[in-house]
Amino acid sequence: MSPEKYFASRYEEAREKFRTAASACGAVLGRFDHPGRAPDGGPLTCDTAWHGEPDAEHVLVTISATHGVEGFCGSGAQVGWFDSRLVEELPAGTAYFAIHAINPHGFAWLRRVTEDNVDLNRNFVDFGQPLPVNEGYTALAEAICPPTWDEETITVTREVLSSYAEVHGAKALQSAVSGGQYSHADGIFYGGSAPTWSNRLLRKVFKTSLSRAREVAVVDFHTGLGPRGHGERICVHAPGSPGFSRAKAWYAGDFTSPALGTSSSVELTGYNTIGMAESLSEGTALTAIALEYGTLPTEQVKLALRADNWLHAHGEPDSKKGRDIKNQIREAFYQDADDWKELIWERAVETLRQAAAGLGSG
Repeated sequence: MSPEKYFASRYEEAREKFRTAASACGAVLGRFDHPGRAPDGGPLTCDTAWHGEPDAEHVLVTISATHGVEGFCGSGAQVGWFDSRLVEELPAGTAYFAIHAINPHGFAWLRRVTEDNVDLNRNFVDFGQPLPVNEGYTALAEAICPPTWDEETITVTREVLSSYAEVHGAKALQSAVSGGQYSHADGIFYGGSAPTWSNRLLRKVFKTSLSRAREVAVVDFHTGLGPRGHGERICVHAPGSPGFSRAKAWYAGDFTSPALGTSSSVELTGYNTIGMAESLSEGTALTAIALEYGTLPTEQVKLALRADNWLHAHGEPDSKKGRDIKNQIREAFYQDADDWKELIWERAVETLRQAAAGLGSG
């Protein structure tokens, strides 16, 4: 059966599909209300679904919409896992916990960031300590996020960024732009000045819902990096650590590591796995990956992000230019095409099955 039906075109539709599919499987639903509102004035919520014994020692966790607009992909995989009844394949003693739209604001408003322009996957740092410094971003800040947005500006700033790459290298440019920065609140990949609503909620649900788990596997769905439709399993556990070793065994070496330079992603600051590990009970084993699917070429994805940043900082979202940019950002993170959805679904099923098999394997 085609997986197309699992995917939605709007946040509200995705939420309804998720709750309906989970309920049909007998999952226990949870709901966390966001203080903001959707573009149509409707509510924003992060929804959860637990399938299996409440005291299961092994738990498979999926997360969608860490980067809001990327939620279309993860939501489709979560809906499909319930709707296809694959959730019922899980071994005895293993439960499934789905966190749907952890960043509902970004999902509903077609933004990668939270309501306070924070990249949730750069927000898990110790705000009681001096924050990380990204000198590359500071040097390029005006070129990355200029006050105007037109063809001339795009051309001029592209030349600035290209010159930086020629001097420092392509990886250095990628680290400067996307590694995470804490100095420009109106910029992209901003890690924030305090824990966001979504940060606090992720910690809360891990601490409460997973308090009895002894082993947790996490698959966090993302889009926007790598070849179109390919699902790269990105492991941020330190090389040589128990989490890294488990990931290597579970996925038969089919994963990448930013720390080893094998990933399409550079090393990040403040990624969400930090918050997960800090919120689990002492002694609970965590094995987490980001499942990253490619959409458009990287240059086009970054251009869409910069355009969207300009739109919300300086432009008018409810204008022709604003609507064009929103179409651009949607296309950069969600390919509304049957072949793309098929690739997403097949890799998701393979990955979740391998994670489930790995849990409890010793």
